Amino acid sequence: MKRDLHVTDFQRRVYEAAKRIPRGKVTTYKLLAAAIGCGSSRAVGQALRRNPFAPAVPCHRVIRTDLTLGGFSGKVRGANIVRKKKLLEEEGIRFSGGRLADAGQVHRFGR
Repeated sequence: MKRDLHVTDFQRRVYEAAKRIPRGKVTTYKLLAAAIGCGSSRAVGQALRRNPFAPAVPCHRVIRTDLTLGGFSGKVRGANIVRKKKLLEEEGIRFSGGRLADAGQVHRFGR
């Protein structure tokens, strides 16, 4: 990860954990927060919103705990969400009725 950008230690931890989400898998903001020892999935979402390292840090692979898409690039609807869904579909992630179709595609850290 480049060191010349202003990234906080917290953001760096979020980005390093996000890089461990394999292609074809997603995780939730809550699971990512737990993986770095943070109790706030919202804080993780805010760090991902500011991700300057995409696509090397695949923030599009993080979804809501209810297995819906959640946000992308600070937006929860519109072109950004269409783009997030397309990126995930290109990796084999499908949604049905607005929710992740296969819960087996959820990446759980440390397993």
